[in-house]
Amino acid sequence: MELLISGSSGLVGQALCAQLPRLRHSVTRLLRFGPASGTESQAEGAVAAWDPDAGLLDPGILQRAEAVVCLNGASIAARRWDRQLKQELIDSRVKPAALLATTLARLPAEQRPRVFVCCSAVGYYGTRPRSAQQDESAPSGDGFLAEICRAWEGACQPAVEAGIRVVNMRLGIVLASDGGPLAQMVDVIRRGIGGVVGSGRQEMSWICIHDIAPALSHVLEHPELSGPVNFAAPAPVSNAEMTRAVAETIGRRVGPPLPAFAARLVLGEMADELLLASQHVVPRKLLESGYVFQYSKLEPTLSSLLRGG
Repeated sequence: MELLISGSSGLVGQALCAQLPRLRHSVTRLLRFGPASGTESQAEGAVAAWDPDAGLLDPGILQRAEAVVCLNGASIAARRWDRQLKQELIDSRVKPAALLATTLARLPAEQRPRVFVCCSAVGYYGTRPRSAQQDESAPSGDGFLAEICRAWEGACQPAVEAGIRVVNMRLGIVLASDGGPLAQMVDVIRRGIGGVVGSGRQEMSWICIHDIAPALSHVLEHPELSGPVNFAAPAPVSNAEMTRAVAETIGRRVGPPLPAFAARLVLGEMADELLLASQHVVPRKLLESGYVFQYSKLEPTLSSLLRGG
């Protein structure tokens, strides 16, 4: 399938651009106008240009694709949240998704891609009691991350109303060896300061970076899948379990615990939403449609990512 991917310089975008061609998909990266920077300048393959901040996108670029995948979004953990950063986090997601959705909707029906996949996150569900499970039918929760996800998914509405198949890819915590939360956890544990956060009972819904491309390919090839789809392994774990498993995998001891009040003192609101929130997300749609996770259990996943085995 011919794919057009925006947001290809991020952790997930780089992985998809590398892995999807092995699954018989061709990839064109949608890059911002002007000099490329960082990984974008080093990446290979077909590229096209746009400027979501200025609302500039050539509709002809979309006509050449069978599917469009939007992964744009600034890092939510780069620094402590303030009002300006919060707006940047929303705009970096909503503006690209809205431009793609509205441009797709304006195309003649016979020239449209078959599907529009827009990234979202399990933050949509807010924080829930440990006994609660969230499949795709669960309502949105409270908090800033839930607000972001509602706006993110809402930006896709023009495409939905035009009759385009839209999939909101609600990603769990992405585990990768070379970036993201796992790499940060490995770093602090190796330095002897990585311990259980808060009570340690809060549940973490995760997905291995190597499962995202196959799961996305599965979604693209199953037209019955639309709307929200949870991209999270079927076995969430507690923060304490995750911390102990990472420490054991890299052969280190768990560091001293980080009390909830200390996390809030350092990170403010971000602590409650990223470190102390609890979510038990179930990938019902993927499982019921026949997708088999390659990495469904935490310990083998960590061994593969951190030990190469």
